[in-house]
Amino acid sequence: MVFGTIFMMGANLFFGLDLLLSIATSSAVLILFFWTIFHQDIGNTAYNIAFGAFYISCFVFTSYINFRLNRERHHVFLNATEARKQHREAVERGKALLRLSNTDYLTGLENRRAIDQRLRDFWGEWQNSGKDFATLLVDVDFFKNYNDFYGHQAGDHCLVLVANALKEAMLPFGGLIGRYGGEEFIALVQTENADKVEEIGETLRRTVQSLAISHEPRKDGLHVVTVSVGASFTHLQCCEKMERLVTDADRALYSAKANGRNCVRIYDPADPHTGDSNEHIAALLRTAVQKGLVSVVYQPIINLKTGHVDAVETLMRMNLLDGSPVPPSVFIPIAERTGSIHDLGLWTIRQACKDILAPRLSPIVSVNVSPMQLKTKGFAQTVAAILEEYDVKGHQLALEITEGIDMAGQSDIILCLKDLGAMGINIWLDDFGTGFAGLSWLRLFNFGTVKIDRSFLQDCDSQQGRIMLKDIVSLIRNRGHKILVEGIETQDQLLLLQTMRIDQGQGYHLGRPVALPVLQDLLRADKSADIAFLPQDTTPKIVRKAATD
Repeated sequence: MVFGTIFMMGANLFFGLDLLLSIATSSAVLILFFWTIFHQDIGNTAYNIAFGAFYISCFVFTSYINFRLNRERHHVFLNATEARKQHREAVERGKALLRLSNTDYLTGLENRRAIDQRLRDFWGEWQNSGKDFATLLVDVDFFKNYNDFYGHQAGDHCLVLVANALKEAMLPFGGLIGRYGGEEFIALVQTENADKVEEIGETLRRTVQSLAISHEPRKDGLHVVTVSVGASFTHLQCCEKMERLVTDADRALYSAKANGRNCVRIYDPADPHTGDSNEHIAALLRTAVQKGLVSVVYQPIINLKTGHVDAVETLMRMNLLDGSPVPPSVFIPIAERTGSIHDLGLWTIRQACKDILAPRLSPIVSVNVSPMQLKTKGFAQTVAAILEEYDVKGHQLALEITEGIDMAGQSDIILCLKDLGAMGINIWLDDFGTGFAGLSWLRLFNFGTVKIDRSFLQDCDSQQGRIMLKDIVSLIRNRGHKILVEGIETQDQLLLLQTMRIDQGQGYHLGRPVALPVLQDLLRADKSADIAFLPQDTTPKIVRKAATD
């Protein structure tokens, strides 16, 4: 009995068994007890009733207590379950709030706060393990004009389309992109070289342009939404601070905007072109021909032996929308950097053929050509088509190549020059002596004429300067090239060149650049009689030689 009572109390109160299992085992003990006392002669009836009542009361009491404990345990279990559920929900809400705080509300991309953290992570990996990465800033061109013209709702829709396109474009490169504010996006990607960075930037630029989102009020003649991309890349010479990467990318972006927008620029500390005026000029250059902002003037090239006009040089001029002129030293480099020089150069060749060569006003007309044009695929074929259009022979055209790059290794330029030479086109070397590879140019290509830069003539006031000029003349003459000296501004300079037996000369002393009507009168007079150029201070003028001359 004692054992059975202890067992019931233990099963129901202390062992923490399941309620039904506890009741079953305690009932079994109870039944076994009554079976024993009724089938075994143990004590008298009063004894059996007393202990039976005791045993039943223990059974009922412990079962009831066990029931209450199990119910309390169940409540505790439910409360614990609810607490765990609430904890999970709180964690999920926290994660959702964190995602919300790191997500741009409009585009769904990561916002500036999240990107800054990602940038710190990339920076840490670069410092610890040397994993190079690039930072690219992407800015929608002329977005303020877009908002003003189409409205802010359309502007928001445009940003969403651009954001989705940029996100898809970054997937193959394993990078990430976020909205950095306004119409500016930022991309981070781990890569090993700067060429890959430029490829990524160009991919982003092309992706947005291919969306063909209409943008009518643009200033530069394009009518679709485009982006400018500025990028910086980790390397040994930069980045004492993480913020410098973003600053450098922003500078590159500014340079991209200054160079006509819709282009990619990698940060270059030597790039000084970040001014607002250059940005405006770069935008105008793209539509300068259509808007009549560019024109040509012509400067005679004089045979220093006969005094007659041997050729005419074509010079490009540009005006802003308000009519104010832009110096060639300003807009030509911008055109070269932005790629506008290709279309402008072809337009100049066509204009020279139309104005001078087609009406046979001059035996030769020269046009300055940038090395960037010579590297353009199909340039020689395009020039040939222009000559055929105006029924002009190749030997009537001279292309002046500025000595601005190292010709060694520029096989595409050499090939283009050979193709042009095969058509009979004269190839002249311009500004000889100012570049770093003049002798290489003379060695690698047989130029018909070499133009000595004006700076050498200006230095002839000193004996050392005259010796330098004579040495250059001897070098070129021994190579068999015709010599042309530019920048003749005084009679003494003209006489000096004549004593050196220079072939041709050009400069304000012989004739300033003039518009076509003035040049036509000049060239007709040159053909009509025995005349010679006389030094003039302003516009060129031809007068008839005296009979005793």
